[in-house]
Amino acid sequence: MVAAIRELPASGYALEVDGRLKAEFATRDGARAGGEELKRRFPMLRIRIYDAQTHAREEI
Repeated sequence: MVAAIRELPASGYALEVDGRLKAEFATRDGARAGGEELKRRFPMLRIRIYDAQTHAREEI
């Protein structure tokens, strides 16, 4: 079985959950709110925000 590989977004922000891209957002605030909600519900997950413009990741 081969898993589908999601490509990094060209613009905006994405949520990375345990090393896999799960959702894309237009704004940093939207990505942070979504990431913080996931972290509250599932504190054991490693959640990071990927910034497509700077190619940087920020841990939540």
